[in-house]
Amino acid sequence: MQLPNIKQLLLIHKSTHTHRAPRFIFRFYHQPLLKGTQRGSRVILFGMGFGKMFTWFFITWVCCNLHVSCSQQAESVKQRKPFFERLRRLEEQFRRFQELSLTRLQIISANFNISSSVDLRLQSLAEQSDNISATMSRFHTATENDIATLKSWMKKLQKKTKKIDLKMSTLEQVLNERSKQLSKAKKEQSEMMSNLTAAVEGHRERISSLAAGRSQLQKETEGLRDEVKRHGMIIARFEERMKSALQNDALSAKPRPVQAAAAAIEPRVHRAKPVKAAKQQHTQREGSICNVNSMMHFPNSSIENYASFGKEFSTGLFEITICSWLKTKANYLGTMLSYATEDNDNKLVLHGRNTSKQTTIHFVIGDPAFRELPVRSLLDGRWHHVCIIWSSFEGKYWYYIDRRLAATGSKFQKGYEIPAGGTLIIGQEQDNMGGGFDETESFVGNLAGFTIWNRALSPGEISGITTGKLLPGGQMLTFNDISILNGGVQHYNCTCLEHC
Repeated sequence: MQLPNIKQLLLIHKSTHTHRAPRFIFRFYHQPLLKGTQRGSRVILFGMGFGKMFTWFFITWVCCNLHVSCSQQAESVKQRKPFFERLRRLEEQFRRFQELSLTRLQIISANFNISSSVDLRLQSLAEQSDNISATMSRFHTATENDIATLKSWMKKLQKKTKKIDLKMSTLEQVLNERSKQLSKAKKEQSEMMSNLTAAVEGHRERISSLAAGRSQLQKETEGLRDEVKRHGMIIARFEERMKSALQNDALSAKPRPVQAAAAAIEPRVHRAKPVKAAKQQHTQREGSICNVNSMMHFPNSSIENYASFGKEFSTGLFEITICSWLKTKANYLGTMLSYATEDNDNKLVLHGRNTSKQTTIHFVIGDPAFRELPVRSLLDGRWHHVCIIWSSFEGKYWYYIDRRLAATGSKFQKGYEIPAGGTLIIGQEQDNMGGGFDETESFVGNLAGFTIWNRALSPGEISGITTGKLLPGGQMLTFNDISILNGGVQHYNCTCLEHC
């Protein structure tokens, strides 16, 4: 006999109106279907509590009623097979529904996780975009600052290039002038050499002629000596005759011939003309200094006594020479020259001050750089010639007093440029452009032949100026360029220094 399955047992239980055991059996035997859900977990816990006792009880009860019900339900089972088929289909549908619901729940959970990850990703992207925008703003500001600095650097470079162009133009002018001077000097040297060679040849010819004349003179002197001896013998004979004539009392008839003979025999004496006075006159003419042109007189120490030039430096200066004759009876040497610009009032200054023991003045180029120049030998009330030379290319300076080098030095404002566009004043020291004078710094005395060159003169040219020769070329400013006289300053025209 075949045992009934679970579905048949459920039908038998329904026919007898008992519901507890079949429900338990349904729940117990359908644990695999409900596994993984909350309901399946509860059934497993329930089965574990009452598993053993209720199983034996149920098996006993089933075996007792099995025989009775088998016969009665044989025919009813056949009729109820469609219902079990539906139940089985429902179970399968329920199982598929569970599987589908589980898959849907898993999809929903995965979608929830994806959405949460998407939110996090969007949040991170937003933060990244904020960071990128901040970085771009910083980069924008940095680029603007860099562009501003580049513009300022470009302006500075343009200014520097302009200055360099001016410097190059001035250098070209200086080089051209120097080349011209060198060519002139070479021509003069060649002419001097040719003149010297001609003079040497003339001197040689003269020496040879003098040697020939000397030999001739020696011969003539020998002949003269013979004649003198002969005349001496004649004179001795004549004296003997005279003695004999006197002894014979014959002197009265022969005196005239004796006097005539004595006069004929007497030699001639040639006296040299005095040449000392002529030499003194010639020396005085050569020593006269007539390249002065004009003189400025500063009567006393006052801030009102000064002279200003009408024109300025046309370009910047890399070399300069300042020469002048000066005479002062004061016990100090004030400020001879002052050149000031808007940015610096001491671009070029020969600064002196009334002090108890003054021995030097300051030669200033671009404050605060200066050098001290001795002036003690200039304070004797006589005319002295002063020349000051400065070169930016080598950073050297030279200071001449009466064509002698009194001071020199190097490393003084090398590469510096004295700019154009300033104010040049004689006799006062400027603390600002055209003003700010001090009475103790004013110049007292006379200045003559004041000249400024835009190049460095040579020692030969300095000596030529001091000895009264013509002034060298390349003059920039002289006293003829003075436009304004202030206070008691007077301007005199005097060609030679002894007339000033």
